[in-house]
Amino acid sequence: MQSAKNTFYVTVRDRLAALNPVRTMVVRGVTRPGALVEENELAVALQPVDTFCLRWTGLRVDSQAALPLVSMVCEVRYSTDGSEGNGGMDRGRLLAAMDAELANAIHAAPQSALKVDFAHGAAAMGTRVFWGEATFGDTVVDAGRLSRMATVEVFAYQEAGER
Repeated sequence: MQSAKNTFYVTVRDRLAALNPVRTMVVRGVTRPGALVEENELAVALQPVDTFCLRWTGLRVDSQAALPLVSMVCEVRYSTDGSEGNGGMDRGRLLAAMDAELANAIHAAPQSALKVDFAHGAAAMGTRVFWGEATFGDTVVDAGRLSRMATVEVFAYQEAGER
């Protein structure tokens, strides 16, 4: 399951970086593309504004087939305060831009990727990770910050010996 989660994250991160290469963040002194996985970061790194934060929630395993089919829910949370130069008055426009970036990254063809085992030198595995459409939640306003959460269901076959 970890390989499927990592493959989905890397695919989405790379697509987001291609769509908007200036959306970056600094985590522990390193500049990276503006997407992270919550479970892979220190708690103090969560959540930078104007970035995408992935959180894995639901998990279901259907073991009726030759290979168990794993279904996971990925929540993608993001927020913006608007730009300083505009006094935050552009926060709606900036949130809409993030909505479009995420929608384009998730919905771009193909909605699948060859599963990769990043724990062992980025070795390609024998199956693919695939996902459905993103469902976007309502805009949340908190002290001037606009936030949204989108969810995506991600699927992968669990290969022999995989955890």
